[in-house]
Amino acid sequence: MNTTMLVNNPALIVAGIFLGFILLELACSSFRQSSGGKRDVLIETVGSGILLMVTFPLVMWLSGMILNQAIPDMKGSLSAIPWVAGFALFLLLDDMTQYWWHRLTHRVPALYALHRAHHSAPYMSVRIVYRNNSFYYLLMPGIWLSGVLIYLGLAPVYYVYLIIKMTVIFAAHSSVAWDDKLYRIRALRPIVWVLERVISTPSTHSAHHGLTAEDGVTHYKGNFGNLLFLWDVLFGTAKISRRRPPAYGIEHLSPISWKEELFWPIVRSQRSVPKVSKAKQKVAQ
Repeated sequence: MNTTMLVNNPALIVAGIFLGFILLELACSSFRQSSGGKRDVLIETVGSGILLMVTFPLVMWLSGMILNQAIPDMKGSLSAIPWVAGFALFLLLDDMTQYWWHRLTHRVPALYALHRAHHSAPYMSVRIVYRNNSFYYLLMPGIWLSGVLIYLGLAPVYYVYLIIKMTVIFAAHSSVAWDDKLYRIRALRPIVWVLERVISTPSTHSAHHGLTAEDGVTHYKGNFGNLLFLWDVLFGTAKISRRRPPAYGIEHLSPISWKEELFWPIVRSQRSVPKVSKAKQKVAQ
């Protein structure tokens, strides 16, 4: 398979990296979480499948089709800009906007209903990376803006950007605490100090998924970064403790069906919006 085919089918790249982390967790005997059940498997399998096979390809196709009708003369217009400049555009228009989208979903109850499935998992694992409502990614600005940049000629840059971003995100959600080993190496302390303030790590991101802030580690009011944790540092939502919460999930969670978590508001109970604890709705300003 050549590079052009991979660029035109980014879901294949994502799936390959995802499989690599699955194998890593299996090797470390931590992929099958004892606290999970059939409901979790359904949410993760169906949610991930919809994103990779439907939502992502659909957004890429629609964005290209719309732009081809609206601004046909602009197609490929950015292909000659420096590679670093193109990469910076993806960081700003994809990763930074995803930070704000993520932060907003924790602030607005109706949007949290689209993100609830991601936090209802009682564990950390690469399994939960795409564990979200089926409309969560369809409404995410960064995916559409990436489609715009690709149309403007930055597909080769996106190929590299996507590999780096997915690797960091999968690594940050993984149950394999690889950053713990780095903390123990004295010679690496200066490098690790910088690293954990630039990209998401298992320690900082697991704090975002903790069950309750009373444990002293959980920080669901922050640590929203995906590729770059730097956004949290810059915008005042960062917490670095190098520890992990003793439990994961959503505090005072009102149970709903797996179908509602994945397909709200099409599938919904009597509540118009899934109930969320007041503490979790008060995201840092």
